[in-house]
Order: sequence, then C-alpha cells, then structure tokens
Amino acid sequence: SRKRGDASKTYEDLFEKLDTNKDGKVDVAELRAGLTSMGITFRKGAAQKIISSGDKDKDLGLDFEEFSKYLKDHEKKLRLTFKSLDKNNDGRIDHMEVRQSLADLGMDINQEEAKKILQSIDVDGTMTVDWNEWKAHFLFNPATNLQEIIRYWKHSTVLDIGDSLTIPDEFTEEEKTTGIWWKQLSAGAMAGAVSRTGTAPLDRMKVFMQVHSTKSNKISLVGGFKQMLKEGGAASLWRGNGINVLKIAPETAIKFMAYEQVRTHERFIAGSLAGATAQTAIYPMEVMKTRLTLRKTGQYTGMFDCAKKILQKEGVKAFYKGYLPNILGIIPYAGIDLAVYESLKNAWLANYAKDSANPGILVLLGCGTMSSTCGQLTSYPLALIRTRMQAAASIEGAEQMSMNRMVKKIVEKEGFFGLYRGILPNFMKVIPAVSISYVVYEYMRSGLGIQK
Repeated sequence: SRKRGDASKTYEDLFEKLDTNKDGKVDVAELRAGLTSMGITFRKGAAQKIISSGDKDKDLGLDFEEFSKYLKDHEKKLRLTFKSLDKNNDGRIDHMEVRQSLADLGMDINQEEAKKILQSIDVDGTMTVDWNEWKAHFLFNPATNLQEIIRYWKHSTVLDIGDSLTIPDEFTEEEKTTGIWWKQLSAGAMAGAVSRTGTAPLDRMKVFMQVHSTKSNKISLVGGFKQMLKEGGAASLWRGNGINVLKIAPETAIKFMAYEQVRTHERFIAGSLAGATAQTAIYPMEVMKTRLTLRKTGQYTGMFDCAKKILQKEGVKAFYKGYLPNILGIIPYAGIDLAVYESLKNAWLANYAKDSANPGILVLLGCGTMSSTCGQLTSYPLALIRTRMQAAASIEGAEQMSMNRMVKKIVEKEGFFGLYRGILPNFMKVIPAVSISYVVYEYMRSGLGIQK
C-alpha cells in the first residue's frame, strides 16, 4: 500500500504542476505547456488524446480523479508491454530483446536500428532501459500496444485490383512455422482469380482504349463494348482473362520467395526488388495477355498457338517488349502505395484509435483501396506505354518505337492526358474487384481454417 501511496503522491504533485490556473482541472493547453516545460517529448495530438480518453464527464479537462485514473490504466498497459519485451526477466530491456520482440511480430530490424530505438528511450546512457525509463518515456504517449498496431495494420495484398505491381505480404515467424502463410497465399490467389474474372470485361476495355483510343479515334465505353459484342459476341469480353488468372500463381510464388531473400532491406526496397524479380520471370505471360486480350476472332486458337505465332513471326525478344516501362512502373507504384497507406494508417491511429488499434474492416479496405489507387494513378502512364509497346508488333502498320519516343509522340499528338487513356474503365473496376476479392478471400479463409 506504501507503493500505492507513493504513486498517488507523484500523481498529485504532477497534477499540481500542470494545473497552472488552479481551477482543479487540467485542459489540453495546460497539459501541452506543462509537458513541454518538463522536457517530455510527446507526439503531435497526444495531449488532446490524453484529455479526450480520460475525460469521463466531458467538461474538456481532467480533474484529479480522472487524471490519476488515466495514468493508472495507462501504466498497467505499459507494464504489460514492458514485461513482454523483457525476455530474460532481469527488469531491463536491451537491444537484443527489442530485436527479438520485433522479429516475433514479423519485423526484421538490424542491430543499429534496435540500438536507435533504445537510445530514444534510454536516459542514463546504459544502453538498456529499465521500468522507470520506460514509464517516463511512454506515460504521455498514448501508444497502444505495438503488436496490435502491427497485426491490424499489416498492408495486405489480399485486395486484388488486377495489378501485378503490388508489394508482397510480410509473414511473421509464427505464421511461417504454423504453415498459415501458404493458406493465406492460396486464399489470396483464389480471390484474385475470381475478382479478375468478374471484372475482365472492364479490363479488356481498358487495354483496348490504351492501344486504340486516340484524339481522332475516340472510343467511348458504350461504343467500345458494342464494337466488341458485334465482333465476337458476349464471350469475347473475357478474351485474355485465362492467362491473366493463370499468371497469379507463379507470380505470387516467385514474389514471395524473392521477398524472403531480400527482406532485411527496407520494406519498399525489398518489395520492389521482389516485384521486379517476379515480373522479369513471368513477363512473357504479360505480353501474351495483351495480345490475347486484343485478338480478333480466329486470330489465335489459344495460349499455346499465340506463343507459337509470336515466336515464329517476331522471335524471342518480342516476349520482352515494353519490359522497361513495366519495371520502372514498380517504383512509383510501390512508393506511393506504401506512403499513402502509412499516412492514412497514422491519421486513423492518431484521431480515432480509442481502446484498440483495430480499425474494423471497412477502414482497412478503404485505406488499402485508396493507397493502391493512388499507386496506380502515378504509374498509369508507364503502364499505358508498356501495353502499347507490347501490342505494337501485332497491329498492322504500327511502327516499333522506344519508350522515350513513344512518350514524346503521345504527348505531342494527344497532350498529357493521352497518357491516361483507359483510366475510366480501370477505376470503374477497382471497387467491384476489391469487393469480390475480399468476399472470396473470407470464404477461402474459413474453408482453409485460418483464424482471425
């Protein structure tokens, strides 16, 4: 009980110190000014968050009772986190324990990074952190438990928006040893197959517009679909879908294996490298997908016939047409996708995370969709150039151009927006694709017995 008395005495002193206008209540401005003058660093918005989470009677400030209750509850959470990090129970956390704990959560950091984390908390320069330092550092940082944030906000590639540039998933050690990873990859691949098939007509329309739509020959959505139906009937709307679905499996597998090899790097670099490796390996399938999507009735009898004809007519190098803009497209896509996702995640955690870091499925789907869409938007011109280069040889009278020359020519003839032909059907398919892949993924999860 003496310990409890000490704690309330400390809380009382602290309360007195913070309550500068002596109205028996600490408001946001007082908390902010008080913490700053005491040299306590805290995150932007932390003062507001402490007041709103502790303010039970909603009078925009904390009286002593509310203030000490907030600190007690928060201290309890901090104590639990401290215990879970202190692996050898010696009452101190060293850099090995920080690394170990993050590795358990699927985040690999090197020794330098672990030391940096420790140094930011370590006051007495011993390169270890004891309970008092831990408490002093986090007491006014309303951070919920680290595991929660990482678990709920893992940027997942379950949402298939039909793009091959997404960064692969990161699996924790636990998921790898229990074999959940392959079930999740299978469920994701299945979800992708169904969602791509469901949105294939819009995808074909996009490719058509990218290649054939110009200022003088504008293709509208309705006009384009009418033309397709007239040329090949309803089934022709799904041309190119077979190979688009087939390439999911090898691409997912190669991406996952490549990512595991380079995961010591930063996520953006490792993800981009893994994406580039997978794209290089399956790129001939990308070229065939474009050719099969654009084919006229009777042009090819199937995938093998298509591959054979390209090989006979144009040789092996045709299978790597448009490879450069495709690989370059990974960088803006992955960079913007991760950056936007992180910003949305941090904004949500700063403003809406009350008792848990779990934002609920709608917020996660929304953030994932918005970040992927922004990624697509930035890399779209490169995707358009890639598709035109892939298709050029199969169009009568079309000249073969380098990437730079093609960009120049499109901008000269059609202006900047010429690089965004087909963006309408592309964005129209985002929401149905995300919805279908999410529903299928959930069914697959319960079918394969993956727990939440």
